[in-house]
Amino acid sequence: QVQLVESGGGLVQAGDSLRLSCAASGRTFSSYSMGWFRQAPWKEREFVAAISRRTLTTIYADSVKGRFTISTDNAKNTVYLQINSLKPEDTAVYHCAARIGRPESQDEYDYWGQGTQVTVSS
Repeated sequence: QVQLVESGGGLVQAGDSLRLSCAASGRTFSSYSMGWFRQAPWKEREFVAAISRRTLTTIYADSVKGRFTISTDNAKNTVYLQINSLKPEDTAVYHCAARIGRPESQDEYDYWGQGTQVTVSS
């Protein structure tokens, strides 16, 4: 089992930056890939970014390229999501997820965190 705990969300203004963290514990392997997804009110969950802990390969949703950066600190079993130039449409609950194998944009992940709320005011 893998436990995932997100942190770093909050209420911010448009144009601000945030760094979300996802701490993994339990059965963590270097072969895992980690992903970030978000779900806005009344919308379906959508993929944001993912990274392979082994190869450091990253993938991003087109809508966030250039503003979001995913990274991992394997020694700390923590993955980060740096969000710059926040927009009101970034308001959502952000979840991290883990899966064995390569990073995927589909929500075919085995473990999920509870999420951290990001609210961006205009």
